[in-house]
Amino acid sequence: MAFGGDIQNSGGQVPMSEINVVPLVDVMLVLLIIFIITAPLLTHSVKIDLPKADNVPNITQIENIELAIQADGSLFWNGQPVEFNELTSRFTSTVAEAPEIELHIRADKLSPYQHVARVMSTAAKAGVAKIGFIMDPSEE
Repeated sequence: MAFGGDIQNSGGQVPMSEINVVPLVDVMLVLLIIFIITAPLLTHSVKIDLPKADNVPNITQIENIELAIQADGSLFWNGQPVEFNELTSRFTSTVAEAPEIELHIRADKLSPYQHVARVMSTAAKAGVAKIGFIMDPSEE
């Protein structure tokens, strides 16, 4: 490499002080041609007919059973009075129709736990998978 030095030792030739850009331009043109050819291949698309969606949420409400237990042991199935002996058949038939049904127990605060435990046991034996409690904090 002759980057400076004596003119006398180099045989009378003056060293080159600028960069040869011709090979650089050649490489850049080759790369440009390659990108021009391959760019349309990368944007290849497949036409698919997708269904149109609407913005209305599809909310499916799961029915639930609201069972009220009074302090004297009386039971109310969704507001209708029911006897304890009928609970097993009602739970079984309801679970057969809708397996994902939920039981919401609304017990009076003066009702003994024995009544609540009997209802929960009967519901579990009949196949009710989800049991919850409803309580009204304003009654306190």
